[in-house]
Amino acid sequence: MNFPNGVGSSRSDWQSSCAILASKVVSQEQPTDKAGGADHVAAVNGHKTAIDLNLVPIEKVSEENDGGCGGNSNNNNKPVSKPLTITDLSPAPMHGSQLRVAYQGVPGAYSEAAAGKAYPNCEAIPCDQFEVAFQAVELWIADRAVLPIENSLGGSIHRNYDLLLRHRLHIVGEVQLPVHHCLLALPGVRKEYLTRVISHPQALAQCELTLTKLGLNVAREAVDDTAGAAEYVAAHNLRDTAAIASARAADLYGMNILADGIQDDSSNVTRFVMLAREPIIPRTDRPFKTSIVFAHDKGTSVLFKVLSAFAFRNISLTKIESRPHRNRPIRLVDDANVGTAKHFEYMFYVDFEASMADVRAQNALAEVQEFTSFLRVLGSYPMDMTPWCPSRGD
Repeated sequence: MNFPNGVGSSRSDWQSSCAILASKVVSQEQPTDKAGGADHVAAVNGHKTAIDLNLVPIEKVSEENDGGCGGNSNNNNKPVSKPLTITDLSPAPMHGSQLRVAYQGVPGAYSEAAAGKAYPNCEAIPCDQFEVAFQAVELWIADRAVLPIENSLGGSIHRNYDLLLRHRLHIVGEVQLPVHHCLLALPGVRKEYLTRVISHPQALAQCELTLTKLGLNVAREAVDDTAGAAEYVAAHNLRDTAAIASARAADLYGMNILADGIQDDSSNVTRFVMLAREPIIPRTDRPFKTSIVFAHDKGTSVLFKVLSAFAFRNISLTKIESRPHRNRPIRLVDDANVGTAKHFEYMFYVDFEASMADVRAQNALAEVQEFTSFLRVLGSYPMDMTPWCPSRGD
């Protein structure tokens, strides 16, 4: 992978970039439409729509692609004006320049490696917050964002699920990255000298048993990200502190690798999603995945009906995630016999293995729309079908 030294080549450049982006971040919830009156009106992609529309999701995708611009896989460095296509997974530079991909963290982060895997030879743009990465794409500072959505050990990254609903970006792909942790320290520092180990909280948890086996009776301290931990140790010349980060972070910040592959479980994989301003056109000539989010005014009672719409059509669900409804977290139910019950209101995120170009998926969502007050297609995109192997050193 090639990460040019243009953006984020120094700490000052990275801080300046983050400051510019952060100044433009607007934390504003996207409103959700509710059914009202005698007629049941559902919201698809944020717009009120009558429930008798048969193919609303796919037609909406087609409309949003009209006039959109995207990249193709021809490395001819020519501007393109057609909608994004399946070949956008390995796009040509847009507008005559290199593709710019935002990620959260500092150079050497696993997110930077995921950006390089998703878009080889891209210009990786570091951001200090997940929301800044979303805003970088929305404000045309970046062409894409690659952000983690779940880890095989740590579970879902809830912050990014919430941001997917708040912002209007589209999922255009996914990439799975094996996580390979290393214990890093300054040159000349031995394990016996260490009194502290710092890293991201999940990285610390994922290496707990191995740290104990190494005989390290040290304090654990959480920081924002793994590569940032390595950068901090190097910048402050901390000879009693080690960091858990990637081998690339060791190269970038002049650190030595005291122990390689220290994750407790070699089957440690993080799934990232690729985000763009415009959706890609769904296809049926290769495995696709579709991500949706929905809610209902009457709580979770319709969840079984929604899931049965997929089961009836033999569509496999790969993920279901519930998040409390931010604008309406509590629902009160009065019962004359037992009093008042308080229930959380939820938004449900579902991933299923089908393309929106598949009639089965279109009909399933048309049925789901009948039971929900809000429905939004976050993206229909190619699945990551690269062979999997346990994480190991480069």
